[in-house]
Amino acid sequence: MLGSGIVLGCDYNPEQWSADVWQEDVRLMRQAGVDLVAINIFGWSYLEPRPGEYDFAGLDRVVELLHEHDIKINLGTGTSSPPPWLTTLHPEILPTAADGTTRYPGGRQAWCPSSPIFRRRALALVEQVARRYGEHPAVVLWHVSNELGCHNAHCYDEETAEAFRRWLRKRYGTVDALNDGWGTSFWSQRYGDWSEVGLPRQALSARNPGQQLDFHRFSSDELLDYYRDEVEVLRRHSTVPITTNFMVTAHIRNLDYWTWAPEMDVVANDHYLDHRLAAPTAELAFAADLTRGLAGGQPWILMEQSVGAVSWQPHNLAKAPGEMTRNSLTHVARGADAVCFFQWRASAQGAEKFHSALIPHAGTDTEAWREVLTLSATLDRLDEVAGTTVEADVAVLFSWQSWWSCDGESRPSHSVRYLDQVHRAYQALRDLGVTADVLAPAADLDRYRLVVVPCLHLISDREAAALGAYVAAGGHVLVTFYSGIVDQDDRVRLGGYPGAFRDLLGVTVEEFGPLLPGDEVALDTGARAGLWTERLRTTTAEPVARYVDGPLPGVAAVTRNAYGAGTAWYVATELRPDALRDVVRDAVGAAAVRPLGPEGDGSVEVVRRSDGHRGYLFVVNHGTHDIEYAVTGQELVTGDAVDGLLRVPAGAVRVVREAVR
Repeated sequence: MLGSGIVLGCDYNPEQWSADVWQEDVRLMRQAGVDLVAINIFGWSYLEPRPGEYDFAGLDRVVELLHEHDIKINLGTGTSSPPPWLTTLHPEILPTAADGTTRYPGGRQAWCPSSPIFRRRALALVEQVARRYGEHPAVVLWHVSNELGCHNAHCYDEETAEAFRRWLRKRYGTVDALNDGWGTSFWSQRYGDWSEVGLPRQALSARNPGQQLDFHRFSSDELLDYYRDEVEVLRRHSTVPITTNFMVTAHIRNLDYWTWAPEMDVVANDHYLDHRLAAPTAELAFAADLTRGLAGGQPWILMEQSVGAVSWQPHNLAKAPGEMTRNSLTHVARGADAVCFFQWRASAQGAEKFHSALIPHAGTDTEAWREVLTLSATLDRLDEVAGTTVEADVAVLFSWQSWWSCDGESRPSHSVRYLDQVHRAYQALRDLGVTADVLAPAADLDRYRLVVVPCLHLISDREAAALGAYVAAGGHVLVTFYSGIVDQDDRVRLGGYPGAFRDLLGVTVEEFGPLLPGDEVALDTGARAGLWTERLRTTTAEPVARYVDGPLPGVAAVTRNAYGAGTAWYVATELRPDALRDVVRDAVGAAAVRPLGPEGDGSVEVVRRSDGHRGYLFVVNHGTHDIEYAVTGQELVTGDAVDGLLRVPAGAVRVVREAVR
């Protein structure tokens, strides 16, 4: 992908340091085995200190210094944040919030995606950078902007309003079709002319959900269009692969990466442990599996992660000894062929001065630096794994558009959040030791034994029909509540819930029955559930579990339906984790899925990468006790032969090259 073997890389910001530090940096990079360095991510104000005046002396020196030391370059286009002179000359490029107020410079991404002035100035810079370095032998990857849409995905100024109207004209063709798509007969919102259509700015009441959904789609497309413009410039001067860093993570939902991924020469993701979550390590595994799905199952790049603490959470926890290595190898296990960090040297100033780095403020006589050296040596021993792919018999369907729709302003329960439900279903599979691919609703499902569909609130008719055909042909599916409710226009499917999945699941739901937070109901299996119930009647399905108390005693809470040659399970309530795991276990068994890992609390992950002939079994022990795993082969981390039983110490990772299959 970026050369042979597993790549170790980092962000480098030499403009933060004097030139005499640069020599020391490249020496230490060589010592640490750094293969790839991302530079010029935030370089605009240095490259173009005044309008139209370019100064490449510093960047030239850094590029040549890295090249002399045989370190490859991931070259940023430098456009991620405008320089002060640009926002001073053209304050109209600044983003506008939903309340109509301007967001000012001082942070980053202080630009509106629909601003033609920003785009023109940015592309002029890209032209200069691409012309100068497009054929440089050290440049092996282009890095467009940085974390596009992290802060400025949604802008509400008049230029954006006009761009939104153009996008809507292309999508709907006529104002009448727009009115139908948005259901504007409600609350006297019907439009008579395109000029009347605005943005979903803050209002006195709940806003039109169709308008909000389309604004999400438009905003994602608008930034993708900007990405394409930078790519077009780069292509004129270079044949090097081009990408940008996605943010597949729990707290960013602004871009529909299923539409972005086909535009990438290689998929790259930034991921940081989020200690605001109940299970940060489980979310790491999910994000890695989703990134692999975006990459079409092929290897991908972990463009950023942290050595230790980040700087932007309420409580920025340091990583325990060995945790950074364990996190890194979990990404490799799940398909990453490159492991990169933000950043090389911890900043002495600026908003991220307390963000960890490969070289911490305390320097190289530190445990953090020694663990970096250990990780580097370990990645070198895993070089032969590069290019292999992850094996999985189970798929989880995931949709950013369903996330936008499900978490809208007006919904049956604000305690039901899309990503929470996805994580719960994924956690049940992880606890059972099952590896899953995370895929788009439109993906080809034929090779999977089981497909899990958590809270897929919005789904198109075509996607729903494809899922039904998969089951009819002998597949197995497990669907959780609040799925199939609306179509691609956010229009409720009439005739009873769960809408698109009524026939597949063999049930009809007359009414949702949300529960108050903390309230629980009991099932006749002994399980307990909360948050959600449904007034459900079976048509062709058989009840697996019923409520014994609460508002709907005797009503089915879990069902199973024979559909064609396959089976469809439905979970109509939020089962407690152990109860959900029990149902998922039954579905896994019925689909003849063989878990790789042991059943437990997810503290042990087992994932196999292979090339179709030789397998590489990753055993990640997040727990506090040593474990044993039955396998035979050559262990790559320690170099030991394994004859039937592998011992994995607490907190360690072992990778076994299995015998040729």
